[in-house]
Amino acid sequence: MSGHSKWHSIKHKKGALDAKRGKLFTKLIKEIQVAARTGGGDVNANARLRKAVSDAKGANMPNDTIDRAIRRGTGAEEGVSYEEIVYEGYGPSGVAVMVDVVTDNRNRTVAEIRHIFSKNGGNLGTSGAVRHMFDKKGYIVVSKADKSEDDLLELVLDAGADDLRDDEDNYEILTAPENFEAVLTAVKGAGIEPQVAEVEMIPQNYVKLEGQDARLMLKLMEALEDHDDVQKVSANFDISEIDMATA
Repeated sequence: MSGHSKWHSIKHKKGALDAKRGKLFTKLIKEIQVAARTGGGDVNANARLRKAVSDAKGANMPNDTIDRAIRRGTGAEEGVSYEEIVYEGYGPSGVAVMVDVVTDNRNRTVAEIRHIFSKNGGNLGTSGAVRHMFDKKGYIVVSKADKSEDDLLELVLDAGADDLRDDEDNYEILTAPENFEAVLTAVKGAGIEPQVAEVEMIPQNYVKLEGQDARLMLKLMEALEDHDDVQKVSANFDISEIDMATA
């Protein structure tokens, strides 16, 4: 598998991050508030908010919590004001890392993110340091058991996807960000429940890691994603199944 798909796989197998409901709710509430602030509180007219609300409901977040987050985002109800920041840095062996955060205290967050990088074999870079190594894409992962390659390819291309990649046990579907929702709707409409469905920064190429560097990279990823202000982490590493399993 690509490093991108493998990280998603190991993250969910370990269950160390998304299983923390309180932490997950905090991240989802922040995303709802920011989505509502930037695009308005109408889920029918705001694709980002629609996705955030769908994710929240998938995590069994109560409707009143979702509604309150939307009201706070639009300013209809008083609450904390958040800003979005993207930090760029390097992991072991020069792996490029992008960290999306939502914070109410920029100075605190950057100090903590810098510390996480340095503690785990990396360093925080300047704005624009690694962004050119990634493309913003809709990214959907489905099991090969769900549909044949030919049928899935026809389905997603008709819906507006750019590419379908064979990834051992899975297929990776790539779309332009503006076509993500239509392709995801088509996939779910065919009775397929994706393992991953996000608009993400997808690496253009990968750095192969082994041994100690592989273990440090996974620790860096886990530490970053475990931070309360971090919404998403992208990195261009590739690690063998053996190193992934023993990390």
